[in-house]
Amino acid sequence: MKAVVIEKPGDESVLRLGEVADPIAKDDELLIRVKSAALNRADIMQRQGFYPPPPGASEILGLECSGEVIQVGKGVRGWRVGERAMALLPGGGYAEKAVVHFGSAMKAPPVLSDDEAAAFPEVFLTAFVNLFSLAGVKAGENVLVHGGGSGVGTASIQLLREAGARSIVTAGTDEKCQQCLKFGADVVINYRKGPFAPQVKAATNGRGADVILDSIGAAYLAENIEALAQGGRLVLIGLMKGARAEIDLAAVLRRHLKIFGSTLRSRPAAEKAEIVRDFLGRFGTALEAGRLRPPIYKSLPASQVADAHRMMQASEHFGKIVLRFG
Repeated sequence: MKAVVIEKPGDESVLRLGEVADPIAKDDELLIRVKSAALNRADIMQRQGFYPPPPGASEILGLECSGEVIQVGKGVRGWRVGERAMALLPGGGYAEKAVVHFGSAMKAPPVLSDDEAAAFPEVFLTAFVNLFSLAGVKAGENVLVHGGGSGVGTASIQLLREAGARSIVTAGTDEKCQQCLKFGADVVINYRKGPFAPQVKAATNGRGADVILDSIGAAYLAENIEALAQGGRLVLIGLMKGARAEIDLAAVLRRHLKIFGSTLRSRPAAEKAEIVRDFLGRFGTALEAGRLRPPIYKSLPASQVADAHRMMQASEHFGKIVLRFG
């Protein structure tokens, strides 16, 4: 089959479309003929040699895909050959075929295109597990999401709207701020125009954010602590701008703050299956109705994978970038 291969870590030029062996589905797995695969920041890190796949996972890039089920393992329940699937993967999405544990796949509703279905699992499940399972967001709470125009950011805006919470998002340009507002964010902050913490306080009548979802890391830690409300929860899901920073522990104690760290890729299959079940139990109706759908910035043929990575690394996109295989 054709797949995106990397001969050695490096910049976008190391990516090329080549021939590799077909994956073999285990008894508890589905084999999917991939129609589309979506990009994530983790793909860039893996390409650069900084984020290896979990033990036993495919070395091929790609954490989410959509396509047609072409084989069902004998231990799989609830799936048939020919059904449309959208899958959360530990790796292997940038290829014509991919395997996935059946618990990490969702049936793609008719309202979603192949590109939208491919761009759904990683970002919506990431937003869901961190905002709702870990941080316990409740209706009426103020939630700050960094990178409002990203895949996780746009997924968060939609889930928070469904849950009756208030979304405050950051973005790096006035254009992206306007896009976030049009997409449904309640408050937007251009982080290039000064510190975000005072603006969060101003937008919440001095209270601060009840929850912060942060993919930036060290560079934002002190200001995140400042922006949190009494009893606030900070969920760290990325380290785009550093892994080490000092923290004012006195503020954490005095204000009863909670700090979580979380990744999705390395979780065991049983845990991912539980996340999928919980997500569908709470937001499945909204998914089927088309109220949850990732905005697609660009859809490119798989042969243009290097261009797709350049777009993502330049942060010029709003929403998701997708590679087409089918």
